[in-house]
Amino acid sequence: MIKTIIVDDEPLALDVLETYINQLPQVELVARCENAVEANEVLRQHDVDLILLDIQMPQITGLQFIKSLARPPAFIFTTAYPDYAVDGFELNATDYLVKPISLDRFMQAINKVEANLVREHGNDNSGDDQEDFMFVKADKKLVKVNFEDVLYIEGLKDYVIIRLEGSRVITLQTMKSLEQRLPERYFRRVHRSYIINIQRIEALQGNTVEIMEKGRIKTIPIGKNYRDEILEIVNENRL
Repeated sequence: MIKTIIVDDEPLALDVLETYINQLPQVELVARCENAVEANEVLRQHDVDLILLDIQMPQITGLQFIKSLARPPAFIFTTAYPDYAVDGFELNATDYLVKPISLDRFMQAINKVEANLVREHGNDNSGDDQEDFMFVKADKKLVKVNFEDVLYIEGLKDYVIIRLEGSRVITLQTMKSLEQRLPERYFRRVHRSYIINIQRIEALQGNTVEIMEKGRIKTIPIGKNYRDEILEIVNENRL
């Protein structure tokens, strides 16, 4: 879970962020704060992974607050003023969201935070205590996808098609951002445009892998940069 606090002097802005956070199962809202002083007190009492904060606030701005922290957690600026973007990124902000903030743009920012946390703490997606599902935005709603039901995932420009038994989910995001959310015990990238559920492999032949889809064999290419890893997985489980 990404333990998060939101900081803004506008109650409506706090409401929007809280609504978005409540739709993402990987994010936990620790506290709502109306100014930097309240946020500082929360940080003293709680472990926090992420701060979502406005820049233009009375007394202490968001920029000043971040500069005051000796070891700040990850932070994302949320502001109506795009002119501060350079200042934000100079402080190593994970992202910079310009109001009004859409849900899909918010999700992209959270995915960045999640990926950075995985890199910092080690990729523990293979652990048994990980969730067996995720939520993705599709058809203007958040759709639950059970990992075991996924056959393979196909990238198509800015879209990703998640192929399931008898259905599919199309979501607007990159293959890279989605791959970072997938547990290694289920999934491996085999091509620039494909991620497969390794438990669904029917056969391996040459530079292709076969997966059963709707009673027919779906042949998926294996890129040369991924072949050695796939062969290693197969060899570990062969008789």
